[in-house]
Amino acid sequence: MKIFTMGFTQKSAEQFFGLISKNRIELLIDVRLNNQSQLAGFTKGRDLDFFLKELCNCRYEHNITFAPTKEILNDYKKQQISWQDYVIQYNALIEERNVKKIFLEKYVEFNTILLLCSEVTAEYCHRRLLAEKLEQSIAGIEVVHL
Repeated sequence: MKIFTMGFTQKSAEQFFGLISKNRIELLIDVRLNNQSQLAGFTKGRDLDFFLKELCNCRYEHNITFAPTKEILNDYKKQQISWQDYVIQYNALIEERNVKKIFLEKYVEFNTILLLCSEVTAEYCHRRLLAEKLEQSIAGIEVVHL
């Protein structure tokens, strides 16, 4: 199984949906806490579900089990915690939520999955941390950051 990660920020709809089609993504898991923001543009929940089906033959799911809590996210954004502290808190959270078990129960039928968030790059984004956790704990997973 390949797990791709991507942020939508600084991508046009053409680039965004082009990457999904090119990589034959079967399922996009939206790992954002909030998928309804006005800033989300073409990636607002209901719109994204429609576009993915119509343009890419791709399923959509918004799963906040994989998102950070509002508190962790706000503390990091307000610089009340460092990136290192964010990593520690988020990794503890996904361990507590048993994301490996959830992932295995819900998504093993898919060969190509995309974890979507908003950050331009994966370097300072929870989608990278999630993908790395899944890669380390589930045999046969390869991670690709788009």
